Amino acid sequence: MIGIVGYGSYIPSYRITVDEIAAQWGNDPDAYKNGLLVQEKTVPGLDEDTITISVQATKYALQRARIDPQEIGAVYIGSESHPYAVKPSGTVLIDAIGIGPDVHVADYEFACKAGTEAMYVAYSHVKAGNMKYALGIGADTSQGAPGDALEFTASAGGSAFIMGTEKVVAEIEHTYSFTSDTGDFWRREGRMYPKHGGRFTGEPAYFKHVLSAGNGILERTGLKASDFAYAIFHMPNGKFPQRAGKILGFSKDQLEPGWIVPWMGNTYSGSSPTGLSATLDVAKPGDKILLVSFGSGAGSDAFVFKVTDEITAVQDLAPKLKSMLDGNKFYLTYGKYTNHYNKILMND
Repeated sequence: MIGIVGYGSYIPSYRITVDEIAAQWGNDPDAYKNGLLVQEKTVPGLDEDTITISVQATKYALQRARIDPQEIGAVYIGSESHPYAVKPSGTVLIDAIGIGPDVHVADYEFACKAGTEAMYVAYSHVKAGNMKYALGIGADTSQGAPGDALEFTASAGGSAFIMGTEKVVAEIEHTYSFTSDTGDFWRREGRMYPKHGGRFTGEPAYFKHVLSAGNGILERTGLKASDFAYAIFHMPNGKFPQRAGKILGFSKDQLEPGWIVPWMGNTYSGSSPTGLSATLDVAKPGDKILLVSFGSGAGSDAFVFKVTDEITAVQDLAPKLKSMLDGNKFYLTYGKYTNHYNKILMND
């Protein structure tokens, strides 16, 4: 049995509401809230970035895995917002956590699916017998240009997953990926903010890849939507994952635990992994879970998980995602919000 032996998430306490952003630009907040199905989003603190988010999420994953960090043989962080263009995020993490130096480290980038990309490679190492444990992380402090539609959803947070073969809490039964050259969203080297193709990001990009990956893994496994307790799809907004799930035959009840975007926004590489984390928080032994990510450029990774009896022993060993969403929240004005991001973007 190969799969997740420990998982953990971290999201900042700072928030900004859609109403506050809309007021800044003289827009109708209800139009955005109804159009995106997003109420508010997380904002990184002045001392928070992809690395600090990854470190805290990993600490929680270790609490659930109950293993020696020195046994982790690989660390992969997927993100669109690594703090350094030339300096790996993973090297900071291994020193902070106490992993290595006998460890393979790499940073990954594939837009919003960099997190599942890291998970996929970590799982593959363990499956191949190269190492006992491997760590895959998806985390971001996402950016959207001021006034752009992305600004209403781009948020901060992430999740970490330790893969192994002992005391597995969620076995990975199947994987499948679907990829094409689709230029729906991009950022050139040196540019501060990404650009996107507007409505082109929907049908030819998100839905083509998410539905193809979803249908692909269902066809290859012989499974159908009714065989799953839960499903998680990448969440660029609130509407897209619900529509994708409906097309694939999933109900709102199956999507509910992992549909966290209305209260935290789109954490890019951390989006679908954090939806998985929230779902594992409530899952029961025997539950099957479908995860389908999406990354612009474009591609989707699909996973079928089967929850084991071990899940009940670890769920309460670290903070659950819902407690982070509902816990201490500090709402920012637009001025303070931009100050937070400016300090992160300009920090050298």
